[in-house]
Amino acid sequence: MGPTKLAELVKSEGLVYKKGKFSAIEVKQVNEAIEKYRTARGLSEAALNQIIWPSDEKQKDATFWTEISFAVSLRPIISVYHYVRRSHHPLKQQGKWLPDEDAKLIQAVTSLGQQWEKVAGLVGRMATDCRDRYRNHIVDREKRVTGAWSPDEEEELTRIVIEVQKGKDLDNEVFWGKVSDLMGGKRSRQQCRIKWTDSLSKRYKTDGQNPRWSSRDAFILIHKIDLLNIQDDSEIPWKSIPDPQWNLWSPHTLQRRWLTMKRGIKGYEDMTHREIMDILRVKNADVPHVKSIKSAKFVVDSDDDTPRPGSSTGPGTLGTEGGNEEDDSV
Repeated sequence: MGPTKLAELVKSEGLVYKKGKFSAIEVKQVNEAIEKYRTARGLSEAALNQIIWPSDEKQKDATFWTEISFAVSLRPIISVYHYVRRSHHPLKQQGKWLPDEDAKLIQAVTSLGQQWEKVAGLVGRMATDCRDRYRNHIVDREKRVTGAWSPDEEEELTRIVIEVQKGKDLDNEVFWGKVSDLMGGKRSRQQCRIKWTDSLSKRYKTDGQNPRWSSRDAFILIHKIDLLNIQDDSEIPWKSIPDPQWNLWSPHTLQRRWLTMKRGIKGYEDMTHREIMDILRVKNADVPHVKSIKSAKFVVDSDDDTPRPGSSTGPGTLGTEGGNEEDDSV
């Protein structure tokens, strides 16, 4: 079942299914299901790989994909299919691209266009690796600017993102390929995305201020994650964490801040997510008193200036004395 049919069922039948990156728990469930399938049938690793990567359509084993999909019931079979083929790809993790590989990639795209599965066969890399290498490093390479962004570039990127989004979410679902094209290819789609999400987005939302991450932000983030009631932090839906009253920080920034707090706990590697949350909840039990940043574009009025678990009182906070601030500038 393809994406179009799934979208139709969501509208007509109220179908609910998970999207996005597989969580650590889902990865474990899929791997256990694959191993169970292999051992039950006495298959070698080579024979298993032949099922995952059949040499022709006639050798496809629908039973395998159905059985593995049962292990992650909220994932559609097409999602499981693509995940397993990526994770068991024979060309996975080949390391840094070499100049002769770039030359092969350019030649393959010139001959075949952006048919990435066919391109991969000529280059000897995964289709997704070929696609990302081409989009992020090959396209407009002769025009590419590296290093620090100039004020003019920052102003241009801000203007383009606002125009492209036309009132939509400024941090999610941005077509960065188009943004890069509108910048004349001077910066890659990856450069544009990182610069916007890690730096310019919050500056735009606060009318030119350069806000800093504060202990109040840490308090809000920890309590939002705590309310998710998850078993592993790979399950955190980062795009859903910001809300209309606390939206300065991009999902990418929030994820980095979470990892910094988690890794600050001695022995975190051997702890469960619950144990980590218990420690962070105690360390951030009191509501820090810091000055809220008010932005005419994004603030929702509130008479109560005290954040509650899972909610917030302004689009962000500006560190003041006693706030354990950390500079989040890029």
